[in-house]
Amino acid sequence: MTVRVRFAPSPTGMFHVGGARSALQNWIYAKQQGGVFVLRIEDTDAARNKPEWTEGILSALDWIGISRGSYEGPYFQSANAGEHRAAATRLYESGRAYYCDCTREDVQARTGSQYQGYDGYHRDLGLGPGPGHALRFRTPDEGTTVVVDLIRGEPTFENKLIEDFVIARGDGSPVFLLANVVDDMTMGITHVIRAEEHLPNTPKQQLLWDALGVKPPVWAHVPVVVNEKRQKLSKRRDKVALEAYRDEGYLAGAMRNYLMLLGWAPSGDREIVPWSVIEDEFRLEEVNPSPAFFDEKKLRAFNGEYIRALPVPEFIDACQPWLTGTGTLAPPPWQPEEFDADAFAAVAPLAQTRIAVLSEIVPNVDFLFLASPLIDEAAWTKTMKDGSADLLDAAVAAFEALESWDAESLKSTLEAVGAERGLKLGKTQAPVRVAVTGRTVGLPLFESLEVLGRERTLTRMRAARLRLP
Repeated sequence: MTVRVRFAPSPTGMFHVGGARSALQNWIYAKQQGGVFVLRIEDTDAARNKPEWTEGILSALDWIGISRGSYEGPYFQSANAGEHRAAATRLYESGRAYYCDCTREDVQARTGSQYQGYDGYHRDLGLGPGPGHALRFRTPDEGTTVVVDLIRGEPTFENKLIEDFVIARGDGSPVFLLANVVDDMTMGITHVIRAEEHLPNTPKQQLLWDALGVKPPVWAHVPVVVNEKRQKLSKRRDKVALEAYRDEGYLAGAMRNYLMLLGWAPSGDREIVPWSVIEDEFRLEEVNPSPAFFDEKKLRAFNGEYIRALPVPEFIDACQPWLTGTGTLAPPPWQPEEFDADAFAAVAPLAQTRIAVLSEIVPNVDFLFLASPLIDEAAWTKTMKDGSADLLDAAVAAFEALESWDAESLKSTLEAVGAERGLKLGKTQAPVRVAVTGRTVGLPLFESLEVLGRERTLTRMRAARLRLP
C-alpha cells in the first residue's frame, strides 16, 4: 500500500504557522514512507475564499521547501461537490441518515435547555428531503468509537454521547465533516496527520467512513500550538502569519527547523540541526501530545544562528530584498541610486553578526547611503550633554590631521582625544556615533567610519556640532 497523506488548508487568510508545521510533518512522513503528499484546497466557503489566499498558500509552501510540482495537486474541494452530494444520498438511502427540520429554538423548547444537543426528535418520523430539511447522521445508540492515533494512543468515545450531527444543510449542501471524509476517500488518503483541534470531530468522521463502507485512515493528531500564556495561537491576537515572518527576514531554514521542534526533538542535546537530520530522525509516534509553545524569542535566536552561519556572499544576496525594496513591506529610506554595493559588501560581515532578522539590516546600514543620517532624537538628547561640543571639536581636528583613514588609526586617535578629557573610549565615541549614524548602537564605529569616508564623516560631525550650544 502506498502511503498517501494530505494537507488541506482553507484559503481564508494568511498562512498560519501551525498549518506550516502540519504541512512539514505530512511532507516528511510521506517522504520517509516513499509515499505521496497531496495538497487539497478546501475552498467550499465561497464567501470567505479569495484567489490570492490560494496563491499565498502555494507561495508559503514554496518558501518552506514544499515546492510546486513535487506534490500531487492542488486539488480543490469545490470540484468534488457532486461526490459529496452522492455520498449524502447513499447515507440517506441506506438508513444511516435522516432528514430533520428542527430549529435550534425547537430543540431548546423541547429540552428546556439552551445547552442541550440535538435530541433525535426526527429519527423515526420519516421526514423526506425538502427545503429547510437538514440531513443528520444516525449515530449508533450503543457501543464506542475507538480512534487509533499514532500520537495519542486509542481515544475512546461513547456513541451515546455523540449527537446525530448534520451532514448536509437545509439547501442540500454537504457540511465540512462529510466533504472532508469523501475527499479523503476519493483521493485514497491513508494517513491523516493534522492538528489536535480536529480530534473531537474524528469519531464522527470515523463513523462516516464506516457507514460508507471504507476503512478509515490512520490518524495522528499533533499538539496544538500555543502562545506564552498557553492559549491557542489566534490570528486575532498573535503573530501567526508565515508570510509576516518571511517578510520580516526570517530564513526558511530556520523557520523549518523551529517548526519541527513544536512537539518533537532530534536525538541528543541539540535543536539546531541540518534538515537532512530532521528528515531522517522525525518519527510521528515520538511527537509529544502536550501543547507546543511557539516562542518567538527562541525563533529569533534560531534565525540569528542561521544568519551567522551563512557564507558572506549568501548573506549579501539574502539581504538584497530589504536593501532594494523588492518584495518587502516597505522600501528602504534611501533612493536606489544612493545605494553603494561595494560599501555594503565592506560592512556586511560586521552586520551579519549583529542582526537576528534580515529586515534589521536597514537601520544598521542606512547611514552609509543617506545624504545625512536619520537622527534618533531620543538618542541625541541622551548622548549630547555638557562637554559634547568640545569633544566633537577636538575629534574633528584630530581626524582632519590623520594621514591614514583606517579603523585602527581612527580608534587610537579618538582614544587620545578622550584620554585628554579623562574619558574612556565608550564615553568618547558615543557623541561621534550619534553624529555620524544617528543612533547610539550599530555596527562597530571605526570600521563604519572607514567605509563612510573622511569627507562624509567630518561633514556629519561638523553638522552635529552646529546643533550644540
